[in-house]
Amino acid sequence: MPRVFVQGAPAAEFPRYAPEAGRGAVRRITEVGEAVLHKPCRDVTEFGPDLAALIDDMFRTMYVAEGAGLAANQVGVDLRLFVYDCPDDDGNRHVGHIVNPVLESPLNGRRLLDEGEGCLSVPGAVMAVPRPDRAVVRGRDRDGNALEIEGAGYFARCLAHETDHTNGYIYLDRLTKREKKDALRQMGDRREEVYARRSAKEASLSA
Repeated sequence: MPRVFVQGAPAAEFPRYAPEAGRGAVRRITEVGEAVLHKPCRDVTEFGPDLAALIDDMFRTMYVAEGAGLAANQVGVDLRLFVYDCPDDDGNRHVGHIVNPVLESPLNGRRLLDEGEGCLSVPGAVMAVPRPDRAVVRGRDRDGNALEIEGAGYFARCLAHETDHTNGYIYLDRLTKREKKDALRQMGDRREEVYARRSAKEASLSA
């Protein structure tokens, strides 16, 4: 039976939306081409209420945008941090946040999976991107405690994708010029539809 893992630990039960989202506010999501997305983020050095409030806002923003993960620079904040609520290939749900993430791809048994990938900062585009099928991210939680999260399949893809963000990369950087052009064309065609869905989702969460 599928399970829920919160900060890497199994949870007996968990609500549809992480409690952080109930405390947070929706922030504008940055888009490809904005400088904050294309440079390495700063390490978090202060752990306290401001960081906790940012994490709350990021969870709410992620749910409004119907994403599986969201990095701080995607809401315009130049810090190494991301949140996630993402399934793995077995249907298990993984929820949490990671501060100052460092990605490791295990060598034993690792395969590259070339599957569709999207990004909230490239709204409407989906492209095939090769990613390892297993990943480990080490970092800290909002209180500064050491944290290690391991993922497989789609969740491994999420961990790699979001850690890329904190290093100043978006998934378009892993594409050929022709593929990138295709992704930007998709974004141009679908962007308004995506924003309409986000507006409707924000209204439903606030009701």
